Amino acid sequence: MGTNAIIGYGATLKKGDDAIAELTSISGPSQSADTIDITSHDSSDSYKDYIVALLDAGEVSIEGNFYPGDSAGQITMHTDFQAKSKVEYVITLSDTTTTWTFNAYITAFETGAPLDGATSFSATLKVTGKPTLGITASTGLTDPWFSISESAVVVPDAAGATYTYVATVLTAVTSVTVTPTAAAGTITVDSNTVTSGEASSAIALGDAGTVTEITIVVTESGKSPKTYTIWLTRAAAE
Repeated sequence: MGTNAIIGYGATLKKGDDAIAELTSISGPSQSADTIDITSHDSSDSYKDYIVALLDAGEVSIEGNFYPGDSAGQITMHTDFQAKSKVEYVITLSDTTTTWTFNAYITAFETGAPLDGATSFSATLKVTGKPTLGITASTGLTDPWFSISESAVVVPDAAGATYTYVATVLTAVTSVTVTPTAAAGTITVDSNTVTSGEASSAIALGDAGTVTEITIVVTESGKSPKTYTIWLTRAAAE
């Protein structure tokens, strides 16, 4: 008999557009249901009767290699723990179309330093409210897909089913805007919501000769997001 099993390797946990780096294990949400005992003298066959009460989305547990350079991921989670911040997270399984989207508080954050082994970290995310299971991919970008200001040269040509691009601008360019188009869903450019067909706010570029990562995410309610990554190079000074 064949199998529809999906390998776990390649799953991600993201906070906004930023993936939490070097995870080795992601588990949850561990959903459960409270029950109320309604057994009465009329219950049949001497068995207890129950009804389902409140649902609990439970927790998400993660483990990984501690990476202090992951300032937008691991370190931000510790900051959120100290600030008691509620944050939206997205788990994407390795099939890239199955996602869990949920809000959570960090309720535990721990590092470990074994004598013979990699320095590790673990965290527990307490889910608040209802998590959303997405098993269908969002439509994503639609024609004319996206454009970049300042006469950026983009390779390959933009398309809805192409998710990674390389772009270049002249040395004198210090910032660009991105104009994405999507017929459905919410669009974000570097985590900032953008209206379809309108330019994003200015995205500052690094020094001449450096590369800036730009992400466009399109998310429809109840569906897994589609993410487009643009590696934009500011030409080196001559």
